[in-house]
Amino acid sequence: MYSKQEVSKLKQAFWTTFGKYMKPILSADGEIISWSNYKTGIPGISFKMDAGNNQAGISIVISNTDITQQTAYYDLFRSHKTMLATTLEEDDWQWQPGTTDEYGRTVSVISKQLDNVNVLRSEDWPTIISFFKPRIIALDQFWSMAKYAFEGTM
Repeated sequence: MYSKQEVSKLKQAFWTTFGKYMKPILSADGEIISWSNYKTGIPGISFKMDAGNNQAGISIVISNTDITQQTAYYDLFRSHKTMLATTLEEDDWQWQPGTTDEYGRTVSVISKQLDNVNVLRSEDWPTIISFFKPRIIALDQFWSMAKYAFEGTM
């Protein structure tokens, strides 16, 4: 078992390693980007990556507190589902409208998960990074094309 401090240090080491690995890669728009803390530029829409003790996951989280806005954004993503799947080169992401996050807030989530990996085991890091890298790059490519549709929505 790891202490809380050890877990924190291992997770921080993973994200530092991931950040260094991704640093040379420019965004689809040719800009320097913080891949670990991806900013969509639209309040209430975020791309998140998470790595834990049993799995790693990447997701689009729609967290507007106004449920009408949240639903409108989710519906807009659904209208771009084919483009998203084509850009990701996979169509098996999970679509969850109006679910509850770990803080009890209502959010809508579009996600993909990798099971049987542990961020606390450094030998799993290449597998986790290989899972995150193409998907966050593809999400950035998708967002480069689709973000304008979302800017005028609210």
